[in-house]
Amino acid sequence: MASINNTTVQHPAVAKLRALLADKDKIIVCPGVYDGFTARIALREGFDCLYMTGAGTTMSRLGMPDLGVATLNDMRDNAAMIAGLDPSVPLIADADTGYGGPLMVGRTVTQYIRAGVAALHLEDQVVTKRCGHLRNKELVSEEEFLARIRAAVNARAQTGDIVLIARTDALESLGYDVAVGRLKKALALGADVAFLECVTSREQARQVCEDLAPYPVLFNAVPGGVLPDLSVSEAKELGFRVIIFPGLALGPVYESVSRAVRMLKESGTQEPAKEGSVREIFTVCGLKEAVAFDLAAGGALYARGV
Repeated sequence: MASINNTTVQHPAVAKLRALLADKDKIIVCPGVYDGFTARIALREGFDCLYMTGAGTTMSRLGMPDLGVATLNDMRDNAAMIAGLDPSVPLIADADTGYGGPLMVGRTVTQYIRAGVAALHLEDQVVTKRCGHLRNKELVSEEEFLARIRAAVNARAQTGDIVLIARTDALESLGYDVAVGRLKKALALGADVAFLECVTSREQARQVCEDLAPYPVLFNAVPGGVLPDLSVSEAKELGFRVIIFPGLALGPVYESVSRAVRMLKESGTQEPAKEGSVREIFTVCGLKEAVAFDLAAGGALYARGV
């Protein structure tokens, strides 16, 4: 439901995500996607939730590394497209630092809610941030971080529901106690989920889940990064309630496309697809549904098939 002047937005995906979070015996598994194609492939497999990676969004939309160059508009537009592919499947989306001061954070939250995003995470890096798995990250003060969380909570109260995930990158430079202290204060202000970036060991992972209970804690699964490599079952056993795989599609796409373009350059030909004919790829992206919709409306363009 929405109105022009005093917009209130409620999306079923948010209620679904909150119900999933309420099940203490469940871990929510979120494959990382960054465009419509990777989202469609993940949706076909029937996951409960998707995750829109900021790094993947920056690389796919801008062709640049994750160094704080993506704007609110870049991220919101991509999130809106992905969330709209199947509104029944919740989308968790990276919202970086909120892209400015409290007013801008409030605008970010409002825009994500209106875009149909079910959850977002806000972090405590400076606005010109960098990927959480790069070195020498700069942080804002605890007061500024909490102002971001407070702005997000206030914007949610004015606009509609969204799950707020508080992320801190303070572990590396300020230590465990300071980082967890920031998360506890963010949760007390109204954040729903905690996200400690760059957990360094399984022991530390178990500890943060215990220290922040009963709030859900998110694990960021980045193979080859700072974090320990955990499977879904291992993360669940340690106490995590949400696990995201932000780089899930990035590595395979890099490897396969690099191999394909190298072959074209060297041999002047391309390798026959082992799977994924043109029709199959179109079907994953909704070919049958699009044709059926056109025919149901009386369109004749596809009456003889495609």
